[in-house]
Amino acid sequence: MTTEMDVRTYNREAWDRQVATGNRWTLPVSPEVIAAARKGEWSIVLTPTKPVPREWFGDVRGKDILCLAGSGGQQAPVLAAAGARVSVLDNSPAQLGQDRMVAEREGLALRLVEGDMRDLSAFEDASFDLIFHPCSNCFVDAVRPVWREAARVLRPGGVLLTGFTNPVNYLFDLALEKQGIFTLKYRMPYSDFTSLSDEERRRFTDVGEPLCVGHSLEDQLGGQADAGLAIVGLFEDSFGPEDALSQYYNGFIATRAMKLPAR
Repeated sequence: MTTEMDVRTYNREAWDRQVATGNRWTLPVSPEVIAAARKGEWSIVLTPTKPVPREWFGDVRGKDILCLAGSGGQQAPVLAAAGARVSVLDNSPAQLGQDRMVAEREGLALRLVEGDMRDLSAFEDASFDLIFHPCSNCFVDAVRPVWREAARVLRPGGVLLTGFTNPVNYLFDLALEKQGIFTLKYRMPYSDFTSLSDEERRRFTDVGEPLCVGHSLEDQLGGQADAGLAIVGLFEDSFGPEDALSQYYNGFIATRAMKLPAR
C-alpha cells in the first residue's frame, strides 16, 4: 500500500465510501444556498470552519476558476452560482457526482474531470484566473507536483487559495490522544501508509476511512514559493472546541498566493 498508484486508488475508493456514508464534505448544498449565491450572498471554506475572506477572491463573475481536489457538491456549485466559469478536478467519481447532481438540479454549468491533483494535463497552460484548493493534498504522497501544476495552469497574476493540515496533527499517539493525553509518537515525514503499523492502520482501513500524509511546512509553503507563487495572505483555523487538539493550537492553515510574472 506504499506505491503512488496505491495511495491514489485507496483514497479514491475511500472517498467514494465517504459519499455513501454521508461525510460532511460530501453533502450537497441546498437550493437556498445556491439562490443566495446568485444574489452575491455566499461564503465557502478552505479549512474546517473559518470562511475565506471575500477579498481573497475578488470579483468572481466571469472568472475561470478551478476547484482542485474539492468536489462534493459544495464549493464549486456556489462559485458557479456566483457567476464564475468553474472546472472541477477530483480523484473520487462519487464526489464529482455530488457536484453533477447540484449542477443538474440548479441549471449550473460545471466542467467535471476525474483525475490526480498532481497531474493537470487536462488543462492548458494559463487556463485559470483562480484555483480553489481546500484541505485535500494530505491524500497524495507528494505535494510539490501539485504546486508546480497549479502554477502552470494559472494565468500571470492569478490566485491560488489553499487549505492544508498542520503536519504536527499527525505526530501524536492516537490511542492516548483519545484520552486527552498528547504524547509525541511519530516523526516527520509522516504517512498513514508507512508510519503506522498494520494494526494501527486498520483503525482507518477497517472502516473505509481515507489515509493521510503529513506534508512538511517546507513543502507546503516553500513548495508554493519554489513553484513561482508568492504567498500574500495566511490564516489559521481549527476543528473547533469539540476537538481536543484545538484547545492548544490551530491545526489548519489557509494561504492566498499569486502567480509571479515569468523571470
